[in-house]
Amino acid sequence: MMTFPDITPELKTAMPQLRGRLTANQSLAELTWFRVGGRAQMLFTPADEDDLAYFLKNLPAELPVTVVGVGSNLIVRDGGLPGVVIRLSPRGFGEVGAQGEVVVAGAAALDKRVAEAAAVAGLGGLEFLFGIPGTVGGALRMNAGANGAETKDVLIEASGIGRDGQKHVFTNAEMKFVYRSSGADASVIFTSVRFRGRPGAAEAIRARMQEVQAHREAAQPIREKTGGSTFKNPPGHSAWKLIDAAGCRGLRVGGAQVSEMHTNFLINTGEATAGDIETLGETVRTRVKENCGIELQWEIKRIGILS
Repeated sequence: MMTFPDITPELKTAMPQLRGRLTANQSLAELTWFRVGGRAQMLFTPADEDDLAYFLKNLPAELPVTVVGVGSNLIVRDGGLPGVVIRLSPRGFGEVGAQGEVVVAGAAALDKRVAEAAAVAGLGGLEFLFGIPGTVGGALRMNAGANGAETKDVLIEASGIGRDGQKHVFTNAEMKFVYRSSGADASVIFTSVRFRGRPGAAEAIRARMQEVQAHREAAQPIREKTGGSTFKNPPGHSAWKLIDAAGCRGLRVGGAQVSEMHTNFLINTGEATAGDIETLGETVRTRVKENCGIELQWEIKRIGILS
């Protein structure tokens, strides 16, 4: 596994008032659901929003910044990531609460927890988040969706910190949501969000959440080392059907395998590398293109250096 030069001393010198944690050459494999990947040259966990703003304002401009959440929809390549990886902690960015019909959440809060908080407050419309295994920050960046609903359907506004250390607020329109993506400034690190719920009967909301969970358990390999849906659904098509029709169910590359249960999921059978998983995904894309002429687009984010 590649080891990067330790930049801790220079960062501490440049930021004497920093309160968050700096960790040099942190393995990122343990921070992703696939459990693969190289090191981060520097992992920074800010104490709170002010600490994050201070860090970004004083960070040398030449150092690249990458943000990761719980790593549920992510492949970190085996060569690792130069520069700084920022990971928001639940302690500093994980609070969730309801204010009238509005649910306020930190970007590190799990989507599932947001749905639960809304249910406790008697607010519906956020049940779909119960079936998304990620954080609010990831949902904002990817317009995460499930069971016929998307983040854009419930967002009021999102707040974040730019590379200049300044706070920015985005309305729903300013997020420029499209299918599984957002057009908001990629350099902004989201820190909090406000969602609009709608009053509903607690029993009906809970029942809907259980339906979402039951669907996941019945249709998806959620107990495997996986990264969620691998490819976006092409217009008018289901990615899993195209993959299945191309004969890819159960296909293997090294320790990576196309799920037998749901062909739009790749799994680490135990000894896969990030290279195995990405190569398997590209093999699936090639076979689908050859079979039906449709080019699948990755939904899983792939970051880092190829080893």
